[in-house]
Amino acid sequence: MKIEKAKLPTPAGDFQTLTAALDWVYDLQKFGIKFGLSSTARLMARLGNPQERCRFIHVAGTNGKGSVAAMLSRILTLAGYPVGLYSSPHLVHFHERFRLRDGDIDDATVLSLINQVKAVVEPDELPTFFEFVTAMAFLYYAQQQADPVILETGMGGRLDATNIVRPLLSIITNIALDHREYLGNSLAAIAAEKAGIIKPGVPVITAVRQATALVPIQAAAEALHSPLYLYARDFRVRGQGRGRFRYEGFDATLSDLRTNLLGRHQYRNAAVALAAVELLRQQGLAIPETVIRLGLEQVRWPGRLELMATDPHLVLDGAHNPAAAATLAQALRHDLAYRRLILVLGIMADKDIRGILRRLLPLADVVIFSRPRYDRAATPEHLQSLAEQLPPQSLVIDDLAAAIQKATSLAQKDDLVVVTGSLFTIGEARDYLTAGRHPADMKQI
Repeated sequence: MKIEKAKLPTPAGDFQTLTAALDWVYDLQKFGIKFGLSSTARLMARLGNPQERCRFIHVAGTNGKGSVAAMLSRILTLAGYPVGLYSSPHLVHFHERFRLRDGDIDDATVLSLINQVKAVVEPDELPTFFEFVTAMAFLYYAQQQADPVILETGMGGRLDATNIVRPLLSIITNIALDHREYLGNSLAAIAAEKAGIIKPGVPVITAVRQATALVPIQAAAEALHSPLYLYARDFRVRGQGRGRFRYEGFDATLSDLRTNLLGRHQYRNAAVALAAVELLRQQGLAIPETVIRLGLEQVRWPGRLELMATDPHLVLDGAHNPAAAATLAQALRHDLAYRRLILVLGIMADKDIRGILRRLLPLADVVIFSRPRYDRAATPEHLQSLAEQLPPQSLVIDDLAAAIQKATSLAQKDDLVVVTGSLFTIGEARDYLTAGRHPADMKQI
C-alpha cells in the first residue's frame, strides 16, 4: 500500500525528554501500514546495518508466536545467553517491545535509540511507526551484543519490516484468517505471506495443520532447500494429566513437563519452542534439560490467560480473532473451574466480531460490552447488535474501567470474570488493574 507524502514536524536536534520523543514516534502512525522492505533496508543502511551483527530466530504466525517467543526467551536466558526479544504490540508500556535477558529496557536507552534513528531519517522518506521501532530494535540488540535475538513479525512476513535478516531458524506457529485486508482472504494466501520469512537453507519449524495452508509453506521450503519440521510428523506433544505433558522430538523425549502458561493449547506452543531448542542445540548452543524444564515453568506472557485478581477471580486474555477466541473457549471449558462466567468484551471494529462472539457468548452467564480508548474500537452498542444470542444478562458500559468494576461487583464466590476481545482492551484493563504495579508483581494462573 503506497503511502502519500505527509508532513511531520521534526526537531533538528535531539529530543531532550522521553515524552517528546515518544510523542513524535507515535505520530508516525499517521503514515499507516506500509508493506515492503526497501524503505527499511535503506534506513538500516544509514545506521550501518546493525542487524548484520546479530543472530536471529524469526517467528511468524497468526496466534501463539508471542507465547513461543516468551518460552524461548526464558529458556535461553536461563541457559546464560544474552537473548533479546522484540515483540509487538505492547500492552501497556512502549518499553515492553524490547526485552533483553527477560528484562526491561530503561528510559534513557529508549530516548537514546529514538534520537539515533531519527538522526538518519530522510525528510522525504519518513518511516512508518513499525519501521522506525524495528530499526530501534536492530540497533539496540547490536549495541547490547544480544545473542540470539527472537524477532517477531509485526504482520504477515514476506513484506514485514523484520524480514531483512537471515536467521538461525524460522518459525511459523499457525495460520488463521486475520488481517485479511492486508494478507489475503484465504488460508493459502495468508500462509504464503507468512512463508515469506523462509530463507535459503535455513531450517523451518511449523505447527500449521491445515492442508491448504501447508502447501505454500512446503513449496517455499522446497524451493529454498530449507529443512522443514512439521508438528505431528517430526515432533509432537501429549498431555499427561494435571497440567503435565510429554514432548517427543527429533532426538529428545521429555516427560512430566509443565508450563506456567495456562491452557492446553500451550502444550503445542511448548512443542514448537522445544523443537526450536533442539535445532539450536544442533547449531552449537548449550541448553541443558534442567534449564528447559525450569524455563517452561517460569515463563510469563502478560495478557494471555493471566490471573489479575482472586477475589473474585479475574483473568485477562487477548483473544482478538475467532481462532484465538476458540482457544480461549477451549480453556474455559477444560482448564478453568468456575460457577458463572462474566465476560467483559472490547473488540476492534475491523475484526471478525461475529466470529469472536459466536465462540464466547454461549459460555457466558453475563456479558458486558465495552471498549478501550482507541479509535479502532467498535462501540459497545455495535457489539451487542451483532450478537446472535445473548446470555441471561447483557449490559452496555462504554468505559472499560467502569465495565470491569461492574463485572467484579456482579461476581460471587466461585464466579470468574474474563476480560477479552482485543490486545488493546487487555492493555487498558491491565493498566487499570495494576494501578502502577510492575508486571513482575503479576502472575499467570
